[in-house]
Amino acid sequence: MVPSPNHNARRPNFVILHDTTSSNAEHALRTLTNPAREVSSHYLIGRDGTLYQLVDEERRAWHAGKSYWGGNTDLNSASIGIELDNTGAEPYSEAQMTVLLDVLKGVKERYRIPTNNFLGHGDVAPGRKVDPSRLFPWERLAKEGYGLWCHQQAVLPIPDSFDSLMALQDIGYDTSNPAAALAAFRRHFLANDSEGDVSDAERRLMQCLVIEKRKPPAS
Repeated sequence: MVPSPNHNARRPNFVILHDTTSSNAEHALRTLTNPAREVSSHYLIGRDGTLYQLVDEERRAWHAGKSYWGGNTDLNSASIGIELDNTGAEPYSEAQMTVLLDVLKGVKERYRIPTNNFLGHGDVAPGRKVDPSRLFPWERLAKEGYGLWCHQQAVLPIPDSFDSLMALQDIGYDTSNPAAALAAFRRHFLANDSEGDVSDAERRLMQCLVIEKRKPPAS
């Protein structure tokens, strides 16, 4: 364990994934353990799969900053933060993903974290953060039980009353900046950084995700 002094007490109910945007894990470690920087995470996973624990899981690390998800405005107090050694413009290595999935399995079992509560920094801070990048394999994580996903999209007509902004809010996004919320949605669920108006296909996906989120958790 490489201890970081930047933390407080709290209980986890979310997992937030981050990119370090650094060229190597050593640089990220210096940042995450520097008292003057006042930033930390519970874990850092190197490109080669090396796992560093910086903060005890039951302590409050300082990784999410100003954040929002589904009415929660202090994700630091309710989440485990995991930094991935990645510039934000490169694929995530298989070694890194294997370790990440193992870490996620452990924290989900220990704290009974709901499947839908595995998120990216860009999801909880749209417009301010854009990590993990569009290259992150959210679908792969969702298939393993970590994160909201539209697993089987029914071909349903979109109601005339359908409001895409309200759907994004129902999913969990802060919609005070609509363009930023839409960009975060596209990056996470469509793996793209496109701009422009909401398409019918995107509306159907939003509708599917809202339905998925409202389903009772599997027993």
